[in-house]
Amino acid sequence: MFCDSQMLNTSQTNVNLSAMKEHKGMRPQDIVILLKIISSQDNSWYNKDLASALGISNSEVSESLNRSSIAGLIDDNKRKVEKESLLEFLVYGLKYVFPAMPGRLLRGMPTGYSAPVLNDDFIVDDPFIWPAKGKRTKGIAIEPLYHTVPSACEDDMLLYDLLSLTDALRIGKSNRQVIKKLEEKLFS
Repeated sequence: MFCDSQMLNTSQTNVNLSAMKEHKGMRPQDIVILLKIISSQDNSWYNKDLASALGISNSEVSESLNRSSIAGLIDDNKRKVEKESLLEFLVYGLKYVFPAMPGRLLRGMPTGYSAPVLNDDFIVDDPFIWPAKGKRTKGIAIEPLYHTVPSACEDDMLLYDLLSLTDALRIGKSNRQVIKKLEEKLFS
């Protein structure tokens, strides 16, 4: 039982609660969507464009942008990615929130240290791949951040580079070469 001083003004509380979106934590596709916005290299995109390019529903794109806005990874208008904040999250938090768990040997699309963006910098005995039908590279499977990533990257090399560099961070230690390349791709 509440005494009068503990009672809430319910009309004011309802207004405040309805104005706020609840943040229930980031989801892996949020990172994919933010990196796709960056790879678009302009602000003339629509949610439906992101949804179509990534194979994600319009409503999920909208919810993702809300989560990213609350987390401070995109501006309040949900148009411009906060690249410094995103880079900080990718380098220091991603491997704890969305770790890459090496799986079995399959065929797929090279990622992480095995991807073309890092081919010249690292020699990898057992390549990491995203499982994908029709791909010839045999390697250790890791799940992409979202199941449509391999097909989304086929026509978007910058997105492929960004997600491969992100996977390199998910797979292991934060390597200075990987971070430097990721910075170059994010801010170019």
